[in-house]
Amino acid sequence: MKISLCTSCGLGASDFGTVLGAALQSADLSAQIAGVDCMSGCARPSTISFRAPGKTAYLFGDLDEADLDALVHFAALYAASENGEFADARPLGTLRHKAIARIPG
Repeated sequence: MKISLCTSCGLGASDFGTVLGAALQSADLSAQIAGVDCMSGCARPSTISFRAPGKTAYLFGDLDEADLDALVHFAALYAASENGEFADARPLGTLRHKAIARIPG
């Protein structure tokens, strides 16, 4: 799984990528986290994307440090999913309200 974090604003301009990486590692989840100069999510800053080969990709925005646990939970659900699709968005918690895009794999 690859996680991209916008580094132009909000969380990405801080050390959040390092914090997220440590939290994912603690949850025994492997992911490549990369900073991206701008993800054009300026209307909903602090954007992050999750993608993996053959899976639906997700873009979330309006994130803050309080979303760390939800992001780790989402990463676990995403890693365990066959195709990255979720029939019911409720397990995504607060992230379901912060989704900007779902891009078919």
